[in-house]
Amino acid sequence: MIAGKKTKTAYFCSQCGAEHLRWQGQCKECAAWNSLVEERLPTKGKSRRAASQVEHVKLSEISDHPIQGYFSGIAELDRVLGGKLLPGMTVLLGGDPGIGKSTLLLQAAEAYSARNLGVLYVTGEESLSQIKMRAARLNVGGKNISVVNATDIEDIIAVIQSSSPAVVLIDSIQTVSSGQFDSPPGTVAQVREAAQQLIRVAKEQNVALIMVGHVTKEGMVAGPKVLEHMVDTVVYFEGDSSHLYRLLRATKNRFGSVDEIGLFEMGPRGLTEVSNPSSFFLSNDASVSRVGTVVTAVCEGNRPLMVEVQALVASANYGSPQRVAGGIDHRKLALLLAILEKRCGYPMATHDVFVSVASGLRINEPAMDLPIMVAIVSSLLNKPVDHRVVVIGEVGLSGEVRGVTLSDRRVSEAAKLGFEQAIIPRANKSQISAGGMRVTEVNEIQQAIDVILG
Repeated sequence: MIAGKKTKTAYFCSQCGAEHLRWQGQCKECAAWNSLVEERLPTKGKSRRAASQVEHVKLSEISDHPIQGYFSGIAELDRVLGGKLLPGMTVLLGGDPGIGKSTLLLQAAEAYSARNLGVLYVTGEESLSQIKMRAARLNVGGKNISVVNATDIEDIIAVIQSSSPAVVLIDSIQTVSSGQFDSPPGTVAQVREAAQQLIRVAKEQNVALIMVGHVTKEGMVAGPKVLEHMVDTVVYFEGDSSHLYRLLRATKNRFGSVDEIGLFEMGPRGLTEVSNPSSFFLSNDASVSRVGTVVTAVCEGNRPLMVEVQALVASANYGSPQRVAGGIDHRKLALLLAILEKRCGYPMATHDVFVSVASGLRINEPAMDLPIMVAIVSSLLNKPVDHRVVVIGEVGLSGEVRGVTLSDRRVSEAAKLGFEQAIIPRANKSQISAGGMRVTEVNEIQQAIDVILG
């Protein structure tokens, strides 16, 4: 009796996708612990083909004619993608469950369709009737949108090659699987193989490809990390379920800047663009001076945003003082509190400190240092900060106020919204054109506190 052929398996890292012959505690490629999962190898082996002569050309001889890309007409989306969606460009869109990824994808399909571009919408999570119901709610006509419910990569590629669309939307890559693997969809090998085949077809057919990717509890795109390296652009759709705004942010873009953001508001009819983001993040009653509330200007890409920083300082009566940060890194808060105590003498070690960026926005910019510290001292001393003042500046470990980038745009945005005074680092003095505002330069944190709180 002849024994059956043994199924070959290998261990793949869920973080980087590296293949290992046997299980081990740590991945030899990315050093991640306990990330190896066992999966079956492809059932069909690939035959070795003879090497062919590959054409090569000098870089100086390549045609430099600009590529005609696709504008969606949704300014916030186009900005994040680098201005336009290019033929052959591959985009990975990630985000938390229920944040609005499918809604954004369907509205983007309608926007490209309205410009007479053929769009193929591939869904593996919804039926065609569910897509139709959601399209009706979002007022999507879908004149040039073809919808297919498929999860087999071979079937999807066949549809792309036969219909030749300009834009292909995959919702989502975790539902697509290849018949070469016996493992279920969503596993490391399946996601990598499906994405690799789709990207190859997109490059060959000059098709713009957008793939939706699920995220893990850590907020990273599920599947192998190599998935993010394979695509041209990685975009995350962020937001808080308790707020209506949604933030579109690029973390990788081979054809544009990763500093730009797109801002949307979620409503019953889908996502709408926010035309004035600065006023969106400011309080509805911005004409009242409050204790512990400071307005600052941050820059996301080339766009200045006005946001409110709020702080609450209370006596620590229950052992170790609490440090709670909302919208900023908690380690940054601990650092700023240490500077306040060491350089300015404020008793931070005996107080609970709570800091939050209004509207749930998460910001990681050095220019937030000075406004956070001023808000903390304002709450500690119970002195209000004038609502007509905007505070900008990075603070060093020795208590000095350091210069920030794009200071002129920050001050100009504040002037447009009616602010009367700007507290800026002295290093940015030569870059500012006041434009009717009173500009005060400061060099030390204590100097800034004295100017603002008297």
